[in-house]
Amino acid sequence: MADSFPNLLDGKALAQEIQADLTLQVQALQTRVGRPPGLAVLMVGDNPASAAYVRNKERACEQVGIASFGHHLPTETTQAELVALINQLNQDPRVDGILVQLPLPNHLDACALLYAIDPTKDADGLHPENLGRLVRSEPGLRSCTPAGVMRLLQKYNIELRGKEAVVIGRSILVGKPLAMMLLEADATVTIAHSRSTDLAEIARRADILIAAVGKPGLVTAGMVKAGAVVVDVGINRVVEATGKSRLVGDVDFAAVQPIAGYITPVPGGIGPMTVAMLLDNTVCSFQQRNGLK
Repeated sequence: MADSFPNLLDGKALAQEIQADLTLQVQALQTRVGRPPGLAVLMVGDNPASAAYVRNKERACEQVGIASFGHHLPTETTQAELVALINQLNQDPRVDGILVQLPLPNHLDACALLYAIDPTKDADGLHPENLGRLVRSEPGLRSCTPAGVMRLLQKYNIELRGKEAVVIGRSILVGKPLAMMLLEADATVTIAHSRSTDLAEIARRADILIAAVGKPGLVTAGMVKAGAVVVDVGINRVVEATGKSRLVGDVDFAAVQPIAGYITPVPGGIGPMTVAMLLDNTVCSFQQRNGLK
């Protein structure tokens, strides 16, 4: 795909590079510490999309040499049972990263579970302490998807200083932390959302346009300035008239790709980078917990 579209930001290729580098790091670290880094992923229920994501994460752990401690729990698991499991993992010396796969069943409080995770084991970078460190530009574990976006822009030497960046979406998972990271890189940042007046006009100002809403085809050609860098964080499954399903982003790729200076594909753009950053966070936590960083 990268050959047919020379302006692609190839997240899949970069993620493979990062994982190859992490594999070498893990081999060296395991020799020094006597054990590999460990990641615990907690999944509650049988959401098919979540199950696919968790499989990808566990497979990636195996490839890099990270020990995977999967906990796939029934839908009726209680809040108290989950908190007890997180507390157990907080104390487990084999575990360096803990991730609670979202979304959770409605009876569970995701925010409270996030607070229960030891901030030094917060592999997703979403604990309030780590988000606070991001706001203050202090070292800490960073949110995986926004960190993946930043690494991809860096790989392609995309200048952010002084540029106008527009982030469509204000979630705590992507929009807000990504805006902080772009500010840290000296971009001028606008966060737009569903209540923004004239979203198209705001988007057309962007040198760097990032869509993170979860709405297929939200960003059309008329919303993109010629030569803008377009990053599509959305992953949406749409069903064709034939009954077959496929993954699409928040950007109308076919219409926007000829206009954009650079664009990420879906799939193969930010998705693989999110997994790579999860592994990177786990290795960073392992190093810090063993006094190696």
